[in-house]
Amino acid sequence: MDLWLIVWLVVGAALVAAEIFTTTFILLMFGLGAFAAAGAAALGAGVPVQAAVFAAVSALSFLAVRPTLRRYMYRDARDTPMGVEALEGSMALVIEAVDHDSGQIKIEGELWRARPYDATQTFAVGDRVRVIEIKGATAMVWKD
Repeated sequence: MDLWLIVWLVVGAALVAAEIFTTTFILLMFGLGAFAAAGAAALGAGVPVQAAVFAAVSALSFLAVRPTLRRYMYRDARDTPMGVEALEGSMALVIEAVDHDSGQIKIEGELWRARPYDATQTFAVGDRVRVIEIKGATAMVWKD
C-alpha cells in the first residue's frame, strides 16, 4: 500500500473525528478533501496531483456542501416556538367551569388555571376552547 494513501486516510479520519468537537463543518470539509486525495493516491497519482485534489475538493466543499449542511442543521431554529409560546393557539378542554374568578383546563394532558380572554364570557365543563395567551401560570382562553 502506498504511504501517501495511508497518510491521507489517517488525516481524513482525524479531521472528521475532530469535527465532532467543533460542529462548524470546517474540519469536515478538509476531511472530505483528504479522502478525495486518498482516492487519487489509490489511483496512482503523484503527490502534487494529490495535493491539488485535496485543495480543489476542500474548496468546492466549502462553497457547495457546507452552506447546505448549515441550512439543514439550523432550519427553523429561530421560528419554532418554545415553552409556553408553543401552547398559545392550541385547543384545550374545560375541566372546571371557567369564569373571571376561577377555572381549569387541560392543554395537551396538562392542567392549567384558566380565565376567559373576554371577562364577560364563561365556559362550561366539557367545552373546547382555544388558548390565546399565557399570563404567568394562567391560560387566557377564548371559545371559537
